[in-house]
Amino acid sequence: MTISLLIPVHDYDIFAFVSSLRGEIESIPELVEIIIGDDGSSTEFANKYSQLADKWVKVIRYEKNIGRAAIRNKLVEASMGEYLIFVDQDVMIPGTVEDYINKWVSGVGSSSVVSGGIMYRQCPPSDPDKTLRWKYGLLNEQLNATDRNRHPYRFFSTFNVMLKRTVFEKLRFNEDIKQYGYEDILFAFQLNKADIQVLHIDNALYHEGLDSNQEYLDKTKQGIENLSKLCDSITDKKRFADTVQLISIYNRLRVLGLTFLFREFYYRFSPKMELSLNRSNPKIWVFNLFKISMFCALRFEKKSK
Repeated sequence: MTISLLIPVHDYDIFAFVSSLRGEIESIPELVEIIIGDDGSSTEFANKYSQLADKWVKVIRYEKNIGRAAIRNKLVEASMGEYLIFVDQDVMIPGTVEDYINKWVSGVGSSSVVSGGIMYRQCPPSDPDKTLRWKYGLLNEQLNATDRNRHPYRFFSTFNVMLKRTVFEKLRFNEDIKQYGYEDILFAFQLNKADIQVLHIDNALYHEGLDSNQEYLDKTKQGIENLSKLCDSITDKKRFADTVQLISIYNRLRVLGLTFLFREFYYRFSPKMELSLNRSNPKIWVFNLFKISMFCALRFEKKSK
């Protein structure tokens, strides 16, 4: 088997990560190439990426940002591996590269889509302004394979995943989504519809690049807006709800006749919730309440038009 490791990147220093890969690649016969997809980075970072190029590392560059879905599709087109590992730009391997790749190799044959998982440092970030992202990740994203396999599509993420090339003969990442949020879930929904199984294994990478509290709040709001728009365009709404936990919760509230309470709560208290989440010790239950109440408000506004 042959593996291509694909890294979409935008204005982020990946030198240490790529150097760790390149230092061991000759001893890993399955790993045939590393491809960096520069999605409209500044000249400063573009020059740094070009310096990483050698016989193992290839760089494809787009001067303008084409979006998270489009750059992934371009990486697939540029690759030659039978299997494709996608990792985000802000990752770090907890052990050796050889062990990391060997765990992927052991999963070959079990599924054409294998997800490795995500982990966070146990110590809080030194910058208290990044606590919200760290807390949410530690409590909601750092899950073992057993837990993730209970809802395999719901926990799918391109943060750290291996896909067989044949998957892309049926599917591509949807390039209509330009903004941040839920593009991974849409791809998971497409996998679900195509009856392509997702297997989760314990092969996690550290998530190192934490957003500030305000950055993460802004991205979250953008993502929820995307999700609300997707709800209107998706025809198989039941399968989509099974893929997205936020929609499942919303549907339960709607059956109970409680969505109006949550939307009114959002209209009245969203500024206070945002203020409390932008502090050094944010409460994740407040964050979850913020998300579902905002979604209820958006769905009400859509239906009122």
